[in-house]
Amino acid sequence: MTDLILYVDRSSVHDGKLDELKPAMAELADFVEDNEPDILSYDVYFSSDEEQMTVVHMHDDPATLKYHMDVTGPKFPPIDEFIELESIDLYGDPGEDIAQQLREKATALGTGRVSIHDFHEGFDHVTTN
Repeated sequence: MTDLILYVDRSSVHDGKLDELKPAMAELADFVEDNEPDILSYDVYFSSDEEQMTVVHMHDDPATLKYHMDVTGPKFPPIDEFIELESIDLYGDPGEDIAQQLREKATALGTGRVSIHDFHEGFDHVTTN
């Protein structure tokens, strides 16, 4: 069993807002890198037609995801003018408190759903200090 948490959210980009969204997300990524030393990865992707944004991050355990939500959560509201959050998928068990935080985020940034996918079997080669 692994404690790793993989977070994936998908959003539609509002018409005409891409040029504002991209620097806002770059700033958010810099903030995460500077303020969350234990996060394993934080990546932002845009579809080739630039109508969709996907944010993917990986955590050692639920505690680092909770820390991310607590530290970075206040940075989310200004982004809502640029996107409509469609879905959040979590791979791994974050616990009910974090799941509730994510449901609140999904409601604040859109009409997105939160789906939690339980670990079944596998392995990873991600190592931490």
